Amino acid sequence: LRTALIWIHTPKNIKDAESARKRFAFEEVFCIQLERQHDKYEYRKNKSFQIIKDEKSTQDFISRFPFTPTNSQTKSINTILDDMGKNFPMSRLLEGDVGSGKTAVAATASYITVNQRPDGKSFGNLQVAYMAPTEILASQHFESFIQYFKHLPINVGLITGSGCKKFPSKINPNGSTPISRAQLLKWVANGEIPILIGTHSLIQKTVKFKNLALVVIDEQHRFGTAQRRKLVRKDNVAPHLLSMTATPIPRTLALTIYGDLDLSLLEEMPSGRKPIITEIITPDKRVNTYEDIRKELQAGRQLYVICPRIDEADPEKAMALNVKSAVAEAKRLKNEVFKEYEIGVLHSKMSKEKKEKVMAEFTAGKIHILCATSVIEVGVNVPNATIIIIEGAERFGLAQLHQLRGRVIRSN
Repeated sequence: LRTALIWIHTPKNIKDAESARKRFAFEEVFCIQLERQHDKYEYRKNKSFQIIKDEKSTQDFISRFPFTPTNSQTKSINTILDDMGKNFPMSRLLEGDVGSGKTAVAATASYITVNQRPDGKSFGNLQVAYMAPTEILASQHFESFIQYFKHLPINVGLITGSGCKKFPSKINPNGSTPISRAQLLKWVANGEIPILIGTHSLIQKTVKFKNLALVVIDEQHRFGTAQRRKLVRKDNVAPHLLSMTATPIPRTLALTIYGDLDLSLLEEMPSGRKPIITEIITPDKRVNTYEDIRKELQAGRQLYVICPRIDEADPEKAMALNVKSAVAEAKRLKNEVFKEYEIGVLHSKMSKEKKEKVMAEFTAGKIHILCATSVIEVGVNVPNATIIIIEGAERFGLAQLHQLRGRVIRSN
């Protein structure tokens, strides 16, 4: 340490300076890893619900998927179920590219969990909380879970800032119904709703679970360790934790950032998926590119256009950003480029009803081109959209670009 301190301040040559710097860099990473390992050790001191693996019902559940699971999905499911069979809480990070089927893995783990009785009781279910970063995404997972669970007598709830729903509804057994927040919370607290999906509203003090055994967090990087501690019950029973991310993190780096989590990778895509072609278009090629896109649109496909801003910047203001806005770009495309196509706009300032209406019309194919901000970054699933234009790409982070690109990997 002494040599390194002297060398970093008064190096005799460049090599000394570099080796001193390396030594301190190592120390920093080493300390982060130690702290992460300590967190993991502390979390494991808690008890958890032991979830017994049931090969037959797992197979039955998987066989209902509309696709054949990939090898890495099957492997991840087995690893997760093995982990949950131990008597300390699992902490696992499931990393897989956009579209590699993480939701199906999480649904299988949830299914095995809710099929079990709490310790030593002959009634009741264990519970699962499924947390997503945005309302759009939470609603989509709710819809996916209805598809996965509609053949089973299992209630699924949805809680977001703007309302609550429950599946199945008494009137329509195949659909969901809006219910009051108070009613939902009551059913979650007495264990009648075993699966609850939602945004961060899930971990508020008012939401009390009876037997929370598994927490699934989508897009882990938006969730902190302090929030994780809130999940541990008063009697030191901690739920199993499954985090999921589509941001590609090399294994070595994952150990540093998420050293308190074990890592599972989904390395392959469902069969038949094509790789995405990514290109940078310079201003002089823009017109030709629009022509290529027109061919795709004529073939009945759809297009996303992503802009960094919602509205135009005020040119009077100093430092007005010279980047495109979703509202203005939609007008320009309609008037100048794609006159014959329907163009919709989506951004975070719109009301929930309006957002849902636009998304529904885009999904149904009534809107051919969707001009949006990065509000569609995660989880929007429209298989017919095959092209995405990102205007002002330098205004987005790498993980964001990766997520946005994932909007067009949803089909063959």
